[in-house]
Amino acid sequence: MDYKIKWSPSAASHLEQICEFIAQDSKAYARVFAQKLLTIVENIPLFPKAGRIVPEYYDDNLREHIYGNYRIVYRIESDAVEIIAICHGARPVEQAMGDIH
Repeated sequence: MDYKIKWSPSAASHLEQICEFIAQDSKAYARVFAQKLLTIVENIPLFPKAGRIVPEYYDDNLREHIYGNYRIVYRIESDAVEIIAICHGARPVEQAMGDIH
C-alpha cells in the first residue's frame, strides 16, 4: 500500500524549533540534522510498521523511529502516516504529543 505522509502542525513546529536551537551553534549542522530527519520520515511509508511501538501507549498504530537523541512519533492511518511529534528522548513524549494521541 502507498501511504502518504502528513505532518501535524505541532510536529512541524517541533522540527522548526529543534533546527532553530541547533542553528544557534551551527547553521550547517542544523541543515544536516533536518535533511537526515526528513529522509527518515520520507522512508517511513515504505515500511510503516518497522518503527517500534511507542512504549508509553502500546498502540500498534502509534510508532516511532529514533534519530540521535530525538523520537519521531507517527501514527499509521488507513492511507497515510501522520508525523505527530518530534521530541528529545529526555522529554516525556506525552508532553510533545499533547492532545493528539
